[in-house]
This record gives sequence, C-alpha cells and structure tokens, in this order.
Amino acid sequence: MRAAPDGAAGMPAGATDNQGAGALAGKRWYFEDFHPGQQIDLGQRTVTEAEILAFAREFDPQSFHVDAAAAQASLYGGLIASGWHTCSMMMRMVVDGLLNSASGMGSPGLDGVRWLQPVRAGDTLRVRYLTRQVKASSTRPDRGVVWSTWIATNQHGVDVCTVDGMSMYGRRPATED
Repeated sequence: MRAAPDGAAGMPAGATDNQGAGALAGKRWYFEDFHPGQQIDLGQRTVTEAEILAFAREFDPQSFHVDAAAAQASLYGGLIASGWHTCSMMMRMVVDGLLNSASGMGSPGLDGVRWLQPVRAGDTLRVRYLTRQVKASSTRPDRGVVWSTWIATNQHGVDVCTVDGMSMYGRRPATED
C-alpha cells in the first residue's frame, strides 16, 4: 500500500487508527485509503422524541415507538426509537462524515444488523466506521471492495447498534498520485 497524501503509510490523509470527529473535512477518500483495523469517528447526534415519533409513525408504528403509555407498560419501560430509525441515523452520519467525500460506488448489501440496546430520546449517538477487510477488484481495476462495521455508541459508551456491510470505492486516479 502506498503512503497516504499526508505521508502516514497506509493511512488516508487526516486519519489515524482512532480518528477524531471532523478530521475528514476537506479529504477525498479512495479505495487505497482504507486498511483493516482502521476506525473513523463520524461524529455524534442527539436523538429527539419528536424524530422518534415522526419516523415510527411513518415507517414502524409499533406501540413502543409511537405511544408513550403503551411503551411505558412494555418490556422497554418507555418510548424507544425504531431500530430502522437508528440505522437511518447511522447512514446519515456515514454519508455526511465519509461517503460525501469519497469515491463511493454504492453497496452490494449488508451482512448483518444488530440492535443491541434501545435508543431513547435524549441519547447522544456516536458512530464509528471500522474497516474490517479490503480487496481490490480482480476484474475491474478502477475499484475495490471495503468490508466495514458501523458501530453506534450512546453517551454512556454502550454499543447500541452495529451494521456489517460492504461498499465499493473507486481507485485513486493516476493524476492524483
């Protein structure tokens, strides 16, 4: 693997093994910038009751997502975000924190989603992108595949959701070497 633009061997410009939020600003990510074990901090967001209710009413109207009284009587003891809402918030953070600055070519799919703990109004979620594996395409030299896990952690340091998947990224053009 060639050295990254900032000179750190095997690392994209601005990245470390445990990169801080905001370090991606102004960077362009290509397939060559990803390596196994790399963690990219994609920032945080606080979840509101209004957004929990709005998402659930539209897409997942189970009682513990849309009815505070029913949620209080449920095994969750209160209103919780839909797992799909949690995944959607994570996706937004991945797009804003990485994909909008990357040579992304889409994804052939996910290998797994795990909802580990309920997400509640007032929780602040932090998302990390962990690169698990990279492989250059043997049939299309302009791209490679990155297998990753997105990890959402609440303000108490508890993992609340993980998403395992793969994405295709374009290779760095020769003009940018």
